[in-house]
Amino acid sequence: MNPLLGKLYAYPFERLRALTRDITPNPAYRPISLGIGEPRHPAPALVEEALRNNLSGLSSYPATAGEPMLREAIAAWVARRYGVGLNPSTQVLPVNGSREALFSLAQTMIDPTQLGATVVCPNPFYQIYEGAALLAGAQTAFANSDPARNFACDWGQIDEATWARTQLVYACSPGNPTGAVMPLAEWKTLFELSDRHGFVIASDECYSEIYFRDEAPLGALAAAKALGREGFRNLIVLSSLSKRSNVPGMRSGFVAGDANILKAFLLYRTYHGSAMSKVVQSASTAAWNDEAHVEANRAQYRAKFAQVTPMLAKALDVKLPDAGFYLWAGVPKDAHGGDDIAFSLGLLAQYNVAVLPGSLLAREAHGQNPGAGRIRMALVAEGPECLEAAERIVAYTRSL
Repeated sequence: MNPLLGKLYAYPFERLRALTRDITPNPAYRPISLGIGEPRHPAPALVEEALRNNLSGLSSYPATAGEPMLREAIAAWVARRYGVGLNPSTQVLPVNGSREALFSLAQTMIDPTQLGATVVCPNPFYQIYEGAALLAGAQTAFANSDPARNFACDWGQIDEATWARTQLVYACSPGNPTGAVMPLAEWKTLFELSDRHGFVIASDECYSEIYFRDEAPLGALAAAKALGREGFRNLIVLSSLSKRSNVPGMRSGFVAGDANILKAFLLYRTYHGSAMSKVVQSASTAAWNDEAHVEANRAQYRAKFAQVTPMLAKALDVKLPDAGFYLWAGVPKDAHGGDDIAFSLGLLAQYNVAVLPGSLLAREAHGQNPGAGRIRMALVAEGPECLEAAERIVAYTRSL
């Protein structure tokens, strides 16, 4: 067995299942889950139609680099969305969902023969970052989110010695679970650190199309362009159709940016056997070429958040995020002493609502667990169900 497997932490949902194993939820309430961030809005009809109309693609092996039509559709979407021009042949690569690419990118980029090879992650974070780092033979360092700065990562917590060993940085904007969007000044800081120390930045932007402000979230490619960074040196952006188009089961996304990195990544993926089915490529092309379904999807989330957030704010420390489909809420100190795990277990037992304790999404770093005392709620169900869950959460909090 690969000995590095022993370094992996249990996934947050596995840890939560273990914690709730002996809990019997109150049968007076039907179960409502706000725990898993799985889109539940219907898949767009145009995607379903494209899948049905291109089943002949099952009869041939797909190319790892993807079909030109898909790479061109992705590049065209990036141009419309961010005002950034990409070469579809060298700066765009289809992937089987951003999760797969986030993991395999680390396997491509990390040189474990370098003493102390390090991957820097935001904290709290999507656990794939950590697992990818550990299985690539690297160690991890964490930059905690700062509630005083709208949960922006405090990159200043990483010392110069650690930056000198860093080979890869995962950024997540909009953030999971915080919903925070990195502003241009934060990108400038990260780019300058990358220039000084030579590490690669992988920007996870899978929540970029669900937002609540008038202005769409800034992306890393647009930030690089605004700062005059030609060629996107040492920058890779990852995006996905799962949240944007409500097709998590299709496993479709892309990576884009530095052509030299993508060349190496393509080589790795050729051996990895991760080519996207031609059927899925056809449906993905249809999805990237259409914005109407994305706007309708965003409107549904905006309506839910407009109803649920003010209600929850009566009982929890919570406000509308910049983007994403999570609410990152603080547990009141007089509710189980602000213990996010105790709060979550009590909520499940008494009101049959599942949420994810924030401390399970973070690591102890710089003297604290930045997820402690908070819960993550995924507003992925239909509006009435989310509203009912909010009513129960408020009732539970007030009962304490």
